[in-house]
Amino acid sequence: MRVVVATGNRGKLGELAALLAPLGVELAPQSDFGIDSPPETGATFLENALIKARHAARLANLPAIADDSGLEVDALGGAPGVYSARYAGEAADTAANNARLLAALENVPIEKRSARFRATIVFVRTANDDAPLIGAGSWEGRIALAPRGSGGFGYDPLFELPDGSATAAELTPEGKNARSHRGAALRALVAQWPR
Repeated sequence: MRVVVATGNRGKLGELAALLAPLGVELAPQSDFGIDSPPETGATFLENALIKARHAARLANLPAIADDSGLEVDALGGAPGVYSARYAGEAADTAANNARLLAALENVPIEKRSARFRATIVFVRTANDDAPLIGAGSWEGRIALAPRGSGGFGYDPLFELPDGSATAAELTPEGKNARSHRGAALRALVAQWPR
């Protein structure tokens, strides 16, 4: 089965490809079809994932997978949440988002920096699929005092395991997939996958 992946994020595409490999699914990024991401106007990760999946499925005329994920920091009332990718502004990059997060937590001690990644992944057979497959997952941790590690993407250098032993950016790709919010969401999705 060929499936369009509704993302421009190569890191996400790599994680999805690794986790879906056992199903024999051929993934094609939406950029292969000249598809740009639609505005993420949803109030929840599920709403945004569905917006992206339906948009890609309609324009590629293929089944589509999309995820929406983000970081929720307790000391910030759950921010950045659904705005994680644009926390420092619409055109912000990873460095700007990470810098804003560290600035927002500047005077917050490590024991009060609890956080979690959340992900919702959806699969739609068509743009109008009224019974999409939905998987959700979360990953508990905390925000480090400074970035560490060179792997992963996004907030990974700042997201520590609860015991502080490593950040997500210090884990191997396999180690991250085994623990992560996206890995959990995708395993939940795969459990529902048509056989």
